[in-house]
Amino acid sequence: MKTLMLGDHAVAQGAYEAGVKVAAAYPGTPSTEITECMATFKEVNAEWSVNEKVSMEVGIGAAMAGKRALVAMKHVGLNVAADPLFTFSYTGLNAGLVVAVADDPGMHSSQNEQDSRYYAQSAHVPMLEPADSQEARDFTMLAYELSEKYDTPVFLRLTTRIAHSRSFVEIGERKEVELPYKQDIQKYVMVPANAKKRHPIVEEREKKLSNDINGNVFEGKINKIEYGSNKIGIVCSGAVYQYVKEALPDFSIFKLGMVYPIAVENIREFASKCEKLIVVEELEPFIENTLKANGIKCSGKDLTGLQGELSVQKIRETILGQKPLPELTQNLPGRPPVMCAGCTHRGVFYIINKLKLNVVGDIGCYSLGCSPPLNAMHSLICMGASISNAHGMFQAKGKEFSKTNIAVIGDSTFIHSGITGLIDAVYNKSNITVIIMDNRTTGMTGHQNHPGTGLTIKGEPTHTLDLSEISRACGVQNVSVIDPYNLAEIENAIKESLKADSVSVIIAKRPCVLLDKSIQRKAITISDCKKCGLCLKIGCPALSKCKDNSVEVDATLCTGCMVCAGTCKSGAIK
Repeated sequence: MKTLMLGDHAVAQGAYEAGVKVAAAYPGTPSTEITECMATFKEVNAEWSVNEKVSMEVGIGAAMAGKRALVAMKHVGLNVAADPLFTFSYTGLNAGLVVAVADDPGMHSSQNEQDSRYYAQSAHVPMLEPADSQEARDFTMLAYELSEKYDTPVFLRLTTRIAHSRSFVEIGERKEVELPYKQDIQKYVMVPANAKKRHPIVEEREKKLSNDINGNVFEGKINKIEYGSNKIGIVCSGAVYQYVKEALPDFSIFKLGMVYPIAVENIREFASKCEKLIVVEELEPFIENTLKANGIKCSGKDLTGLQGELSVQKIRETILGQKPLPELTQNLPGRPPVMCAGCTHRGVFYIINKLKLNVVGDIGCYSLGCSPPLNAMHSLICMGASISNAHGMFQAKGKEFSKTNIAVIGDSTFIHSGITGLIDAVYNKSNITVIIMDNRTTGMTGHQNHPGTGLTIKGEPTHTLDLSEISRACGVQNVSVIDPYNLAEIENAIKESLKADSVSVIIAKRPCVLLDKSIQRKAITISDCKKCGLCLKIGCPALSKCKDNSVEVDATLCTGCMVCAGTCKSGAIK
């Protein structure tokens, strides 16, 4: 049966058909939908783990126990999961483990353009890269065969365009797989004496796989050659293959399905039949450098550049020298991302801006606090960094600086990797103020549950983590819980916390406005507007300025949160 399927869902379908029993992940665009889909299969134990390191360790445990496992994450999540992954590459496994990692060329929803192929090379872990949804399903299933055949975890690399595009997929039936658990101290206990013995095994495994991929053991299953004109040969993989097929239909193409290890000898033979070889790849010159290191003459990044996504038009411009098309969107207004009308974060950022504080930020939808007119976030590095960054600033600049500095972090991000930073700050006698923006969900990736919501990925009730209790358990004496819609309460809490001589935590707690169905919402009205514009400083999309400088409200957007009323000195907002 064929069905139209999202790339992420096709990965989940392949894992399901391969008999996967355990699926673990932390939400991260563009990989989130993989695990959401896995949670719909009753045969699969799916979970949102607190972070990617934990999800990797859960997957490893399942694979050691004898059940196939799938772990999914975005590229920066792989940084968090790298520690257990590198060692598990040494140990090998029992049942198969596939790590689906989604890179984000163009940084649609990420803080960098990291190239995960280098992790495959560094960890000595094979990596497959599908070019459409059908291959996403097929390569996922193949990855489990490779994993168990070569005793290794296997990467499945996606990019945003593959993860979030749809194409037809031929699906099949599930096959149950279970292997007996066997204790093996030499294999799984990575003390130095055992690890030294495992390292040569990893090298031999990689060498065997490389020989097999070059020796056409997998002929027709992974790599593919399409001969055309011999003037130029193109080497590519993944989504780029689709662009190349459309942009350069007459050229010869070597499509890599396995991007590590690379079938260098097969490409050498392909190159010998072409007058010129060009590698077309997004992000870093990973394939290009590998070929050059093996004496294969080629070009690539000198034509396409290192940054951003490729496209059909860009390939035509760089390879064929076509003139660029007129910008199709040049007459359209910009549409920058903005916090929703009624967002529970807006009032906090308004007060922070009003108090002219420096803000050390974190990853989440509240990152939009950096945008005008709020302008209330001044650094953002990675998940959980805000608290440790603020503590580092205290260590560098002292107590007086901390009285004008504040760390802001979301509830899901705090659980992901903020708790350890808070423990460190308390332990090392810091004097920082931390605001946890608790909107009761993982908002930025589409409202996934986490340990603070009291529900699992399948909506089942579970223990609800209390962030105020966690903060006190970390040693914080000054903990307060406030309503983020109450501007006066926010301002008073921040001012009091900044006076403290130790770490303070403020929890701004209210459900995300898109999820809270418990209240009836009624749009505000504005009468006798004084045209001062103070309400516009909160940056709510439901408010706009009229030609006469008065303010009007869009009743279709307004949620009646009344944060704007807290800014209006004339009482015109009801």
